[in-house]
Amino acid sequence: MSPLDLEAAMRTRVRDVEGFPEPGVTFKDITPLLADHVVFAGAVDAIVSHHGRGTVDKVAGIEARGFILAAAVAYHFGAGFVPMRKAGKLPSATYTASYTLEYGEAVLQVHRDAFSAGERVLIVDDVLATGGTVGAAVELVRRTGARAVGCSVLLELTALGGRARLSDLDVHSLLSY
Repeated sequence: MSPLDLEAAMRTRVRDVEGFPEPGVTFKDITPLLADHVVFAGAVDAIVSHHGRGTVDKVAGIEARGFILAAAVAYHFGAGFVPMRKAGKLPSATYTASYTLEYGEAVLQVHRDAFSAGERVLIVDDVLATGGTVGAAVELVRRTGARAVGCSVLLELTALGGRARLSDLDVHSLLSY
């Protein structure tokens, strides 16, 4: 599938849900995209192609929809997968980072031993909005001594300016809204 065909196919499989998770928010639902094996595989391949094989030691996926994409990306890289979770979900010692969402505040955690010093980490999530979530993920990676080499997302909400908060990172999005 060509990049233009992939983009068109992805766009038809992202649906807007008005008023979710709260009034005034338009939620970008990616579940139809994930359900289409050809489009999902194309999205994973596009992320791997952008960053290049051999450039990543671990892929960090942000809870919850980021897990789905990140695990598949890690498999294709031959890299480990590391979950970054909401507070209280990881069973061992963690690092914690707080951040602001477009409609609230949250906390992200990672196991203290998730990465080794110097490891190259790609952060993967479903959506880049304000940059708060990815910024917190970058902070967590750096606290372990590893190096965040980039971030890939399925879609970017450009009006919310998240990319500007991540100016020292290779930010890659497959769709922009």
